[in-house]
Amino acid sequence: MYPDVVLALHITAGVLALTLGPLALLAARRRGPVNAFATAYHWAVLAVCASAAALVAAAPARLWWLLPIAVGSYALALLGFRAARRPGSRARRLHIHGQGGSYIALVTALLVVSVGSAAAWIAPTLIGAPLISWAIRREETRRLAKLDGPRTSQARRESDARLDQFRGSGPDAGQAAQIRDAQVRKYTVAATEAP
Repeated sequence: MYPDVVLALHITAGVLALTLGPLALLAARRRGPVNAFATAYHWAVLAVCASAAALVAAAPARLWWLLPIAVGSYALALLGFRAARRPGSRARRLHIHGQGGSYIALVTALLVVSVGSAAAWIAPTLIGAPLISWAIRREETRRLAKLDGPRTSQARRESDARLDQFRGSGPDAGQAAQIRDAQVRKYTVAATEAP
């Protein structure tokens, strides 16, 4: 009876976490306090981890592999949850990495149990890791665009081209140094004022 109850709790928590994961990732795009989806996702992944540990205790020879995935998944979910509560771009990257990585671990465990092939161990990471990298790059691009202010991409390219014209030696080297120093001051001030 004990393993059946724990298995039912594990499945319920797993379905809840797999449902809340995408909602938490999409809602994470909003600034401000940690949203309800991310909080619920964190607790659901904790329940999955705790119930997995209980299942492994009941049948360690058969389910040993479940514990490292569950602990890794919760560690990443906790990283994402804690990072979401901190300001700054590094925290945003850690949040995306933690939430995405924990979701990959949950999907891996689901596929290993359901499909049982070697591809089930590899496919979620091969699909999810590039998506996480893309989301982190997109977040970094957005952050840098805010530092640049309202300039358009065309204006940025023109400004960078003018700066490139002045680099090097010759009569314009002093003017190039002044432009470079002004750009450094501008980005330094913007970086200290950024959220």
